[in-house]
Amino acid sequence: MEVSRCLILFFSISSCLFFVLIQDGLHVNKYTKQKQLHTFSRISLPPSPAPEAAAAAPYSPTYNNGNSPSDSAVVFDVRSFGAVGDGVNNDTQAFKMAWDTACQAESAILLVPDGFSFMIQSTIFTGPCKTGLVFQIDGTIMPPDGPDSWPPKNSKRQWLVFYRINGMSMQGGGLVDGRGEKWWDLPCKPHKGNGRTLSGSCDSPVAIRFFMSSNLTVRGLRIKNSPQFHFRFDICQNVHIDLVTIKAPSQSPNTDGIHIENTSNVTIYNSVISNGIRNSRACVSNITVTDSVIKHSDNGVRIKTWQGGSGSVSRVTFSNILMDTVRNPIIIDQYYCLTKHCANQTSAVFISDILYMKIKGTFDVRSPPMHLACSDSVPCTNLTISDVELLPSQSKKTVANPFCWNAYGNQQALTVPPFLCLLGGIPGSLPDNDVDRC
Repeated sequence: MEVSRCLILFFSISSCLFFVLIQDGLHVNKYTKQKQLHTFSRISLPPSPAPEAAAAAPYSPTYNNGNSPSDSAVVFDVRSFGAVGDGVNNDTQAFKMAWDTACQAESAILLVPDGFSFMIQSTIFTGPCKTGLVFQIDGTIMPPDGPDSWPPKNSKRQWLVFYRINGMSMQGGGLVDGRGEKWWDLPCKPHKGNGRTLSGSCDSPVAIRFFMSSNLTVRGLRIKNSPQFHFRFDICQNVHIDLVTIKAPSQSPNTDGIHIENTSNVTIYNSVISNGIRNSRACVSNITVTDSVIKHSDNGVRIKTWQGGSGSVSRVTFSNILMDTVRNPIIIDQYYCLTKHCANQTSAVFISDILYMKIKGTFDVRSPPMHLACSDSVPCTNLTISDVELLPSQSKKTVANPFCWNAYGNQQALTVPPFLCLLGGIPGSLPDNDVDRC
């Protein structure tokens, strides 16, 4: 799949104006002396918009993605830098020092070994690094257990951040466990699926954020139970995601699988996602999501935007996707609101050239199988529905018809149920902030 500028994958696409979810935006000093393994990392503190960053050991990691390291690759095992890996001790400093050292070595492998669980606090891994860096996760990585265990001085909006990284692969057969259960129970969250919220602090960390980075590969990882989004790509270019599994309970709030924002050229393949900023401008284009499965999620392939924003979402393809009991398999929501009292606004993101092709499976009958709610003032254009077959997961239930509002496009090939609500042709007026001006 190819993303070009701002989406969230829930597998959903939402926006900050947009996020694409396969789901619902520093400065570097490097410390490189390999022999001084137990001195403190000298990574500079980040500015306020973003979150902080991190010897070779004769250890042979498991390369589950089929790629073997080159003969010249040097392995930096985090245990050689003092990491304990018992799931209790704080291994943050060891990871930072391992990162600092591996970052300065050509074709380095930072190894998180199998059979160990490493607890890491909120951290920023900063670049640029030498070429060919591999972050090999074969063991388990986890944050502190809930908001009460979170260090007061650390940001509660992000956990692991990779900043200004070029050409890194994050891979392996290990697990990133977000330990989000206690965050989901905060009073401010829609509690236990009933939609009710109470006052109080609501910040919750994104599990893994890539910020201002390029030429990234994420392959083979399992990630579960993030407090908020599982992955976030913000101001990035050329991202390839393959064989990734993302899981969270159906009632976990805002645990989008992959959130893509102001990012271009993203591809997502062979992945399974199962889970339950306003008045800003953002642009997303050239995104392809293909060969993927979405299971027991509130949303399937979703494009969501806040009212009052500007920018565009364009040239997005969703193809060959299997839905398994998904409540909103295909959804565009330009009226996204966290409360029931958001004012209607005229400014909106322009959505165009979206292709839904070979999307099949079952949907939860509580919602229609397709819901395209475009802005009153900025219609969606050139939406194409082709070879879509969505059947109710529950038998003998009344099924709502597909819903369209101010959505222009066409139906190609066989579609079940028939998608007859699209408006034909081109709307009489289009917004000034069109795709060419993003």
